[in-house]
Amino acid sequence: MKKLGVIFGGTSTEHDVSIMSAKSVIENLDNQKYEIYPIYIDKQGKWFKQSRAGEEIKEEIENVVQYLKKLDVIFPVLHGKYGEDGTIQGMLEILGIPYVGCKVLASSVGMDKAYTKIIFEKAKIPQAPYVYVQKKNNTYKIINDNLEEEKLDLEQIASKLKFPMFVKPANSGSSVGVKKVKNIEELEMAIQYASEYDRKILVEQGIDGKEVECAILDGGEKGEILASTVGEILSAEEFYSFDAKYNMPDSKTIVPANIEKEKIEEIRKLAAKAFNAIDGSGLSRVDFFIEKNTNKVYINEINTMPGFTKISMYPKLFEAIGISYTQLLDKLIESASI
Repeated sequence: MKKLGVIFGGTSTEHDVSIMSAKSVIENLDNQKYEIYPIYIDKQGKWFKQSRAGEEIKEEIENVVQYLKKLDVIFPVLHGKYGEDGTIQGMLEILGIPYVGCKVLASSVGMDKAYTKIIFEKAKIPQAPYVYVQKKNNTYKIINDNLEEEKLDLEQIASKLKFPMFVKPANSGSSVGVKKVKNIEELEMAIQYASEYDRKILVEQGIDGKEVECAILDGGEKGEILASTVGEILSAEEFYSFDAKYNMPDSKTIVPANIEKEKIEEIRKLAAKAFNAIDGSGLSRVDFFIEKNTNKVYINEINTMPGFTKISMYPKLFEAIGISYTQLLDKLIESASI
């Protein structure tokens, strides 16, 4: 029986979502195949043993390295900084412990939306026009197409992009720190707000249309990349914010998406291409927009450790093509490597 460590919680803004994901993962694991070790990281970065994810009783792990080394494989169900950005992946590689999911490079690039966009441009994957902004020493700079610094000019952004725009931290998830803006005054405030979460900020032209998602499962050396069907998001708010994702029952997902079969195939191919472009492995969820008037597809982002809650799109998309939640977890654990 494999000794499986499930790590969750963490110090990122997605701490609570990680706990929800881990509870679902642990509830759906096959107890006949795995000896399960839930490992909780609190918001201060302390590590604890638990018998179940989310329980109150915890026992602090005195020697984290020693504890991890006794396990056969790790499933890091961590979202956001220090969990999805290559940091814990690098630690596990140093310790020589196989783990589920993308490796260090793909995790860090997938987390940093500014650099993901640069890679997607190189791969010629269509995406919305954007401006990359950095905060340095309490001043804001535009990073131009040659990766050179320019003075932040809001009028210049407004001439390059059309309102409404979306402003987001480059390194964040679950739409934390994201604002939709309709004028220059809102743009200025949204840039300042996003900079509370990360010094790198993206300003993107809004796409009026459907928001859809495709899940990726990597068979590793044993098999090919499998792209799921495509699901559609119906948000209870203007965009799929944190509250709309997790706190508003009026938000719905449609699987498969209400779009043409040809469009589903186009998105599946683009999702696999995006996954390969960042050198992905294990799993990812790739998010797209389908523009209302043109029916064109634009990539939004790639998530290298997508949500695994009961309402999350990733397991739902594979259930729709005949792979149950438990079977999906088995496949991911089988694909774990160093």
